[in-house]
Amino acid sequence: MFFDLFAEDTSNLVEQAKVFHQMFQMRDQEQVAAAIRTIRDLEHKGDEITHRIFMELSENFITPFDREDIHALATSIDDIADFINGCASRIQLYNVKEFSKTMELMSEVLLKQVMEIDVAVRDMRQMKNAQRVREAIVRINSLENHADDLFDDSIARLFAEAIDPLELIKTKEVLSSLETATDKCEDVANVLESILVKNS
Repeated sequence: MFFDLFAEDTSNLVEQAKVFHQMFQMRDQEQVAAAIRTIRDLEHKGDEITHRIFMELSENFITPFDREDIHALATSIDDIADFINGCASRIQLYNVKEFSKTMELMSEVLLKQVMEIDVAVRDMRQMKNAQRVREAIVRINSLENHADDLFDDSIARLFAEAIDPLELIKTKEVLSSLETATDKCEDVANVLESILVKNS
């Protein structure tokens, strides 16, 4: 049951991250608004799955791994969905009409991280796949480092070249939200690594 719920959760997260990445390639404001609505709906769906995981946790005494790790994994996956939705909401709130190339690249990194999480969580069903999970963890962490580099370079250019202070603030907020979302993927990787260590 838990593995099925986690697979459903990460599958939903992948779909959310795909729409999020596609949004940064859009130029039509109506399409962007529709994408933001979809992202919000998928975040709500993720909340429902997380709630079901917690319900199962409260009702089952036998779990496939430590209860605190199940709770931590569900929470950290939910955090990614929350920050993706939060970033999309900021874009709508600040009326951001143009996306930078860095935003698109960082959303692509985030999508790759989420896809690795999906693979790793599904491989957790059988501990004989532990090596594949470890490899996914390494890739998630490497991608997070790449996102940090993209963020740092973009912020440096922004403060060096930006003319409109309001646009600078808007851009910095969106980039910061994106960077935090990639950090949250690393949190999932850390939980997965903890589970592997305890079950090796």
